[in-house]
Parts: sequence; C-alpha cells; structure tokens
Amino acid sequence: MSNALKELGAHIEVKRPDCVLGWEVCHGELNVSVALPNIVGLVEFLKTDQTCRFSTLVDITAVDYPERPKRFDVVYHFLSMYQNQRIRLRVAVREEDMVPSITDVHASANWFEREVFDMFGILFSGHPDLRRILTDYGFRGHPLRKDFPTTGYTEVRYDEVQKRVVYEPVSLVQEYRQFDFMSPWEGADYILPGDEKQEEAK
Repeated sequence: MSNALKELGAHIEVKRPDCVLGWEVCHGELNVSVALPNIVGLVEFLKTDQTCRFSTLVDITAVDYPERPKRFDVVYHFLSMYQNQRIRLRVAVREEDMVPSITDVHASANWFEREVFDMFGILFSGHPDLRRILTDYGFRGHPLRKDFPTTGYTEVRYDEVQKRVVYEPVSLVQEYRQFDFMSPWEGADYILPGDEKQEEAK
C-alpha cells in the first residue's frame, strides 16, 4: 500500500507541479501540501484524473498554529472508492487570507467550509452562503482558535422575568479558581491505601 501511495504522490506532483508544494507518505497516508491559489484546480484534477478518481470529499477542517505567520492549515480529506485510497491535502493560510471555495467541484464542501469559518474564522471566497453553522449568529469569536478562552465571552440563559433568552458577559462566580493539576499521587504527605506494601518491600 505504501508503494502505491508513493506512486500516487509522484503522479500528482508530475501532473500538477503548479499545485503541489510537497508530499509524503506518513502512517500509511498520503499527505500533500498545496499552494493556496491552486487548491480548486488540484481538487478538480484529483476528482477527474483516471489514476486518482477521488470523488468523495470526506471532511474539511483546520489546525491553528498561532505562533506561525501562516497561522492555519486548512485540511481536506478525500476518498477514492474506485482505487480504495485516501489522500489528505494541507493548505497553509494567514489569518487575513481567503481560501478559494471548492463548492463548485464538491457541493458537499458547503457545510464543511461553513464549519471551518464558524470555528476558526477562516474565510472562503466564492462560497454561496458563508455564515455560522454551529454557533449563534451573534456569537463572538471562533471557539477552535487556541487563543479563544475556554469559558467563552458570553453566556446564554433564559430569563424568567423578561421571558426571553438573554446574553450576558461571562462572570466566574467562584472566588478561588486555582488548579494545580497535580495528580493525587504527587506531593502527598500521607500514605495512600496500598502504598504501605511498597514501603514494606524496601
């Protein structure tokens, strides 16, 4: 299988050198780094080329690397049921970049791209209806960015007095919120049940 994926990677690189920045077979999967402006052309090629025939879009997601100038990797997963192979495409994008939508090639990309926009704030140019899909329309921020606070910015609750849903800034009511994440077995000055056997063995 690994040799077949290497042959596939070489085939794609030879046929579309304008799109492929690099590729590798890792953990039994073919990973291809793609130039941002050419993602649509490569996806179309992968779908129609007789050696590839990646006709099924499985998923689109992203990974946040806040320390990099190109902060995000947009990641595409495709399946070829004809060749029984999978491929992963990665496109590195800056926070202000717009990623060309692949909805004209794979209509199922519509909701995937909306989810990536909602969770990461990545914009897709040419998308027919780019709006939030998992969070509220008035939601602030993008929850899967690594700098998004785990508490969020606002909380939602139903107000009995106003008889409606209200949005309020998050207020942490616990006065002392200090967590040292120490295991109960670390730093304890007492013997836990069963530990006395270890002391006896010494």
